[in-house]
Amino acid sequence: MEAVLQAIGVLQAAVVLLLAPFLAGVAARFKAWTESRRGPSILQPYRDLVKYLRKETLLPSGASFVFVAAPLLAFGAYVVISVVVPVITPYPIPFAPTVDFLGGGLLFGLAAVVTLLAAIDSGSNYAMLGASRTVSFAALAEPTLIVVFFAVAVISGTNNPYVTNNLLAASLPTYLSPTHLLVTAAFFLLLLAETGKLPVESAGLMEFGMLEDGRQFEHSGRLLGLLRWNGWLKQFLLYSVFLNVFVLPWGMFAAPTLPDAAANIVVLLGKLLLLVAVIALVEATVAKVRLFKIRDFLALSFSLAILSVFTFAVLGVG
Repeated sequence: MEAVLQAIGVLQAAVVLLLAPFLAGVAARFKAWTESRRGPSILQPYRDLVKYLRKETLLPSGASFVFVAAPLLAFGAYVVISVVVPVITPYPIPFAPTVDFLGGGLLFGLAAVVTLLAAIDSGSNYAMLGASRTVSFAALAEPTLIVVFFAVAVISGTNNPYVTNNLLAASLPTYLSPTHLLVTAAFFLLLLAETGKLPVESAGLMEFGMLEDGRQFEHSGRLLGLLRWNGWLKQFLLYSVFLNVFVLPWGMFAAPTLPDAAANIVVLLGKLLLLVAVIALVEATVAKVRLFKIRDFLALSFSLAILSVFTFAVLGVG
């Protein structure tokens, strides 16, 4: 049994690593359809990744080892997260008990911090501009994430995502409780911000909307490819946690066997496609906002998370 669980853990990590670019390609295609464009191929992220990995890596003058090590450290953090959260199993695989919600949040934070340090180490004004903007928004995003995890802990009595998944899947009153609905709404708003799906003004490489791309401005070649891959991994993992723990905890086969784990990959893809379609619709229908309005958006998410805790104190769950 232990060998089977180890194999499932390897399979889950492989699913995250290999399907994260695919999900990014599907998301780009969905967004193009909402804008009446054909859009790029869903395989375009794979082509971009291969192109980046083949190119020479150039380093800014004065950059230290931090500039090179940061993408590798962030990649390692996402790989660790991929084997400790519910992705293709509703039961914990061997390394899952070592990390709970808070530990996973700290690993996400580690990846973000080292990426910011690399942007600062580059010495580029544009890269540091993107980093400073990210930090200003993270000042609201990180407390929201902590409150969301606290609300989940009070619902299930634990900070373990697998316990929360099984509790919500087995108890409809708990799933429909105001506390859970409010914390799910808070996490959805936070998800839009953390994955760059907010309709901000001048998104992309334009200076006024430069966030994720701004931090990567001085990277090139393999390091840039690794940073792009890191962004896709972050999106895939956050979507998986949001779906399997908060929104759709049902559907996964519970038998700890490789065939059932493989079948759960299909279930996961179905959930992800549904979420991508919903987010694409949100992007297409919500009016663009100025960059500084992101703080108001994150403040709303934080307020919902706080309200969920107060609701639990007053009404409980179930």
